[in-house]
Amino acid sequence: MRILVLCTGNRCRSQMAHGILKHIDPTLDVHSAGVKPAAEVHPLGVKVMQEIGIDISKHYPKHIDQYLGQEWNYVITVCGGAKENCPLFTGKVGKRLHIGFDDPDAFKGSEEEVLPEFRRVRDEIKAKMEHFYLTEIKGISIECDGGSCCCKR
Repeated sequence: MRILVLCTGNRCRSQMAHGILKHIDPTLDVHSAGVKPAAEVHPLGVKVMQEIGIDISKHYPKHIDQYLGQEWNYVITVCGGAKENCPLFTGKVGKRLHIGFDDPDAFKGSEEEVLPEFRRVRDEIKAKMEHFYLTEIKGISIECDGGSCCCKR
């Protein structure tokens, strides 16, 4: 099962989703990339992932071009409400999904002020990636109330 997670900078959301999916099921072949990769994974993203026992400290932003021409079971875009700002992937894809999240890197302030937003976004990503895994990968039907557990398609 090959999954590619995309966002613009491959700095926060896609890296967190990548780490969470690999944590849920280490047998998944998960990658993440962006159209304008940042210089590094956001340090607060690494920190909040470590808080839940997932190490993404060795991850680094990658350009979408290195994945073109490959086959993917799923390509998931995770850019927040602005789906049009997410990269378009033109490779061979079984299913394309958009599961959007706020960009925690957009919040400004001290680490103490911004950290709660990183945690909130991390928790949303974790809930939605777990839902994606159970419903899409495992084929389990889950009743959902339309809250934070559900994926927007």
